[in-house]
Amino acid sequence: MTAFGKHSDLIVRSDDPFNGGPPPGLLRRHFITPTNLFFVRNHAPVPSVDPTTYRLIVDGLVRAPLQLSLDDLRARFSRVTVAATVVCAGNRRRELMALKPVPGEVPWDTEAISTAEWGGTPLRAVLDAAGVQPTSRHVAFIGLDQVEKNGERFGFGGSIPIEKAMSPEVLLADTMNGEPLPPTHGFPLRVLVPGFVGARSVKWLGGITLQAEPSQNYYRAHSYRLFPPEVTDATADWEQGQVIDDLSVNAAITEPLPGAAVPAGALTVRGYAIAGSGHAVARVEVSPDGEASWTPATLSGDASPWTWRFWEAQVQLAAGSHELVARAFDAAGAVQPPDPRSIWNFKGYMNNAWHRVPVTVRA
Repeated sequence: MTAFGKHSDLIVRSDDPFNGGPPPGLLRRHFITPTNLFFVRNHAPVPSVDPTTYRLIVDGLVRAPLQLSLDDLRARFSRVTVAATVVCAGNRRRELMALKPVPGEVPWDTEAISTAEWGGTPLRAVLDAAGVQPTSRHVAFIGLDQVEKNGERFGFGGSIPIEKAMSPEVLLADTMNGEPLPPTHGFPLRVLVPGFVGARSVKWLGGITLQAEPSQNYYRAHSYRLFPPEVTDATADWEQGQVIDDLSVNAAITEPLPGAAVPAGALTVRGYAIAGSGHAVARVEVSPDGEASWTPATLSGDASPWTWRFWEAQVQLAAGSHELVARAFDAAGAVQPPDPRSIWNFKGYMNNAWHRVPVTVRA
């Protein structure tokens, strides 16, 4: 039986800590991902939090520090619901691993992405109640989980710029798809930062600190950073790494599967696409012939900057071996890079190269 009430078909990438996601066919079946199919990314065991004694601490560069119970949050602040896609920065890492080893990281394929309806309190309402001081430029979060790293134990954490924190889509979420957060998704409270990589949506939220500088938590200062392909773990200067916040435009093929045998003639290719930097997915194209021609895909779903869009395209295939290729464009004109070799990095983050799926076409 799969842990934490997850679907029995979930692809489990590690048991301790638990990490896994849905297979492609199930991933794309629902625009709003059922909770038992929603992917899981944990860096430590899931903590047990008593909701009756839980308090959210808000401190740092504020005029009135706060200690809020769950009842306080519900009584003092209005509630909103936001549909948002959460994406792990390591989604599609397996393609980078196929080029060169990426040791010590979860070997995600296309499944480290899901969408839910999140309910809770706008973060900016809580920050307004605490009174943000003018010198505050970053909002840091710390989780109640306990990561063991380099001989130390600490909560998973990170930070976002104050401008993003004050945006209306950023939530302190306590429900997921209309139900209380499950333990593995952050019960009783988590941050939801739409448009940013999933690492910024800290689960089991214990504290919010307003500060002048970004968080020095390991997962902000020494992880989730991008380096050029020639840099290795041994040569990396972590101060020079590019901090990963915004998502990148990305499309993935979920049908057919790599290596599938399909009949000659018309073939429907399906997948998902996501954009970043507050833009929506504007266009997806599919090539069946080595990028000689591109077929526009039909997009479904609203053009929201915070959720994925599903797409499908029909192409004609003759007998033989083919490589299907998908690429997406966002509303600002950004497009995926063609070659994963240009974006390979030793952590395997942010692979948004054109997605390629080989198929064999039967005569």
